[in-house]
Amino acid sequence: MTGVVVAIPQPRAGELAAELALEDIDVVAILSPTAVIEVPPGAEAIIVPATRAVLSAELISACDRAGVRILALGGADSRLLGRLGLSEALRPEAAGWEIAAALASETDTVPRPQSVLPHRVIAVWGPHGAPGRSTLAIQLAVELSRRGRRTALVDTDTVAPALALLLGLSDDAPGVAAACRRAERGALDSAELTRLATTVATGGGDIEVLPGINRPSRWPELSSIRLRATLGACREWSEETIVDVAAAFDADEEVTYDLAGPRRHAATTASLNEADLIIAVASADPLGISRFVREHAELRRLTAPTPVVVVVNQVRPGPLGIDARGQVRRTLERFAGITDVVFLPFDQRAADAALLHARPMTDVAPRSSFLAAVRRLASTLFPADAASATADSSRGSSPVVRRLRSALGARGV
Repeated sequence: MTGVVVAIPQPRAGELAAELALEDIDVVAILSPTAVIEVPPGAEAIIVPATRAVLSAELISACDRAGVRILALGGADSRLLGRLGLSEALRPEAAGWEIAAALASETDTVPRPQSVLPHRVIAVWGPHGAPGRSTLAIQLAVELSRRGRRTALVDTDTVAPALALLLGLSDDAPGVAAACRRAERGALDSAELTRLATTVATGGGDIEVLPGINRPSRWPELSSIRLRATLGACREWSEETIVDVAAAFDADEEVTYDLAGPRRHAATTASLNEADLIIAVASADPLGISRFVREHAELRRLTAPTPVVVVVNQVRPGPLGIDARGQVRRTLERFAGITDVVFLPFDQRAADAALLHARPMTDVAPRSSFLAAVRRLASTLFPADAASATADSSRGSSPVVRRLRSALGARGV
């Protein structure tokens, strides 16, 4: 748990402390902005007004000595913050979740020593209705690469493949279909995957991309046997393999299809069954949540005991009104028994910029609130790191981290 000092005027200081507590951030002290001389023990960051009177040389020096980050609130002169080596200020009325996302966005880009984590396949799934599966898959791959993990991005969506278009790649590249053909012949290894993949340089590091099929009619090329062999080879080849899958998996299609023939959504079913972890994405609107609740039960029946991280994307007040997060939490808990939820804010400008330039959001909108939230999500996928980061906390860690850690432990990961 991150420990912070809130040094802004009352009554906002008390309100913000309560909001940060809901985000599993430990407020170690609430101080007057003009009274910060020594940083209290246990603080990793300090929140202050973005004014010249508060951002003094003494405060900067004290924080530098203690290794404490400074997060400024308010419309300060960007040149002043630049001279002080500080990030751009947040708006004065920034909510607790926005501050938590900003704190998480200041991640270390130096490659970490190899951890004990094994190579993993992570499937990103969501119901129909464009909840943002592909966008999240791309950005999650970038953030895992930023942490020093060799990362591959594979498009196994046989209904509406999108990764090639979103990343500005040719949809005629060999990609996953060629990998499946070689896997069927037993000729797919790490060297062959490196040859078939397209390397995309991003602000978080290089990622290896296996684009999907360029026409949905080619879906028989991604049969279950072929794809499971391909993903098995990807697990050996790359430390993290992010798989973008289609919405439909039809767990009961054995009843309606000839068992000897190809199955329409075998690629999605195979990807989910082969995954070590599933990111289940819902759209934060009434239709998206309703679809997710209906499909989630089938997903768990098909993939249990594979751990699932539930992500609610495109969170904004418009479709749900006041307290959108609270409404989503209560709905998922009541109708699906889901208590641990990760929320990603809706950032239309950043999403449009990424589409316009056919680049990951990291490259075109590095200060996006969506991007910061994805970085927080990526950090929860490293249970050992999350445990050490929260070792001094009486609560241990966030509920998502605790549940993920226990699920991975049960699978021997």
